[in-house]
Amino acid sequence: MVRENWGSRVGFILAAIGSAVGLGNIWRFPGVAYENGGGAFLVPYLVALTTAGIPLLVMEFTIGRRFKGSAPVAFRRMNKNAEAIGWWQVAVSIVIAVYYAAIIAWAGWYGWFSVSQQWGADPGTFLMADFLQASDGFGDFTTWLPGIGLAMVVVWAFTLLVIGAGIKKGIETTSKVFIPLLLVMFGVLVVQALTLDGAVEGLNAFFTPDWEKVREPGVWLAAYGQIFFSLSIGFGIMVTYASYLKRKSDITTSAFTVGFANSSFEILAGIGVFAALGFIAYESGVPIAEQTHSGVGLAFVAFPTIINTLPYLAGLFGVLFFASLVVAGWTSMVSIVQVPVAAMEDRFGWGRVKATAVVGGAMAVVSLLLLPTASGLMFLDVSDYYINQFGIVVAALVSIVVTVWVMWRWKELRDDANATSTFKVGPIWFVCLGVITPVMLAGILFLSLRDLLAAEPGLEAYNQYQAFGWALAGGALAFGTIMALILRRKEVPPIETEEEAHEVEAAL
Repeated sequence: MVRENWGSRVGFILAAIGSAVGLGNIWRFPGVAYENGGGAFLVPYLVALTTAGIPLLVMEFTIGRRFKGSAPVAFRRMNKNAEAIGWWQVAVSIVIAVYYAAIIAWAGWYGWFSVSQQWGADPGTFLMADFLQASDGFGDFTTWLPGIGLAMVVVWAFTLLVIGAGIKKGIETTSKVFIPLLLVMFGVLVVQALTLDGAVEGLNAFFTPDWEKVREPGVWLAAYGQIFFSLSIGFGIMVTYASYLKRKSDITTSAFTVGFANSSFEILAGIGVFAALGFIAYESGVPIAEQTHSGVGLAFVAFPTIINTLPYLAGLFGVLFFASLVVAGWTSMVSIVQVPVAAMEDRFGWGRVKATAVVGGAMAVVSLLLLPTASGLMFLDVSDYYINQFGIVVAALVSIVVTVWVMWRWKELRDDANATSTFKVGPIWFVCLGVITPVMLAGILFLSLRDLLAAEPGLEAYNQYQAFGWALAGGALAFGTIMALILRRKEVPPIETEEEAHEVEAAL
């Protein structure tokens, strides 16, 4: 089977940036930065980027390019016993894709609602009672919400069409269009936000450094967690994308470009979000410290509240914000769905259209059955928390320890990356990847477990919440193990890249 390549290095970088720049950049980073020292947070944040984010990107890019395969195949080619790690990452991607489509659909509807501020004077009640019709617990998957469901159908249709078209014609082409579009839209949004009354106070709240915070270990773990969750590392995406790289591609420069581009967008998002929050604080008299700073509350409650009180161009502000969410979320979703599709292509020899239709179609059906329902928000909350904290983090920790320490492949990966890269990696890369990153991931995991065990049940459905969450996280690991055992005797076929095929043709 001839393996497709990216048409250009720019196409690969834009696709990787599109994967990294997602919903978390816009609605998670500003709040994390504000709560952990404001401007001072940028110090541990940049340290985390250079000592964990970029080193792990280099590792995943190199694994993908060297072993020319999706996550299961790449890990299998490193060691026959490591294939389970790749399938584990595939399972994590499947869970995330199932609920990610719903958030994109919500953002699409809210872009339409922005034109006339359809959420009314109480955006919080509108979101929970009118739009989502949310219920506590997992007891109501029968009340299907047609508006959200139809929007999700559109999201899934576009996603599968792009993936089905292939790496060059599908993912690369759309990345070259939508990533610049995202930057333009969000840039206009930020400029508009900066003209609002109170914007300066908002920026002061965001950037004013609290240097005492930097001494707290939790702040450093928060910085590493933000870098880790925002770069799309640890669950097969970057390994899969890099598997389509040409042999002479510059690995380290690409990693630096993607890492710093992602962080630059996060800082831009922080500027826009806090300029807007400064305005609502000015209008309402409620201090910024009491505003909602992250997550669903920021996007679908705080921003509609801001839009309600804008003195001019309120509809444009809303459309730009929610369109940015749609584009950022959708480019990330394309990369997430590509992980299981590529795994089935590589491991079972399926064609791209068949893999996209079967795997993507099955994911879409599950997504459409669970998310556009009264219990959809609960499913999303539980899935997002457990699969991120106990799926991605643990899978990434295991992949690093196994690659660097158990298989001792770091030297081979270092030499492979250095052979075609402008910036060479050496002992410092090994220390960052093999020591600092695992320690920080273990710290994040410890804090997550501690907070979870110390939490007081606040809902009648608390036990359901816990059971379902652990079932998802454990199920991802079980899926990876079972798939590896089933395929243990099935050898991985040699994959010929387009680049190698052209070299053979030229020699003949």
